[in-house]
Amino acid sequence: AGWLTAAAGAVGAHAASIAVKRVVRRPRPTHPDVAVGVGTPSKLSFPSSHATSTTAAAVLYSGLVGRNLVPTLVPPMLVSRLVLGVHYPTDVLAGAALGGAVGGILRRRLTSRKRNRP
Repeated sequence: AGWLTAAAGAVGAHAASIAVKRVVRRPRPTHPDVAVGVGTPSKLSFPSSHATSTTAAAVLYSGLVGRNLVPTLVPPMLVSRLVLGVHYPTDVLAGAALGGAVGGILRRRLTSRKRNRP
């Protein structure tokens, strides 16, 4: 049940980031000196959905495996989005914050539910 909840939490965090993108409507970076290395599903940039879902998954799966996965998984994802030229630094930081918040809330609920079982 914990693994399914964690997976659903990562998907939910991703959906939340898409909702925020549609409200904020910040366009992706465009600069003639920056070659965009990947295709993107939209022209909207803030927050980074990759950063959001990766951070949420890292927080949630850390609780399941008993090891902090955040320092290993999150920084490379954040940097990759910048190197690929598809996000501003604030996009990835906001995405990581949103994912961390969603992941943290769900992780606390999972932990408290586990403790309250007879």
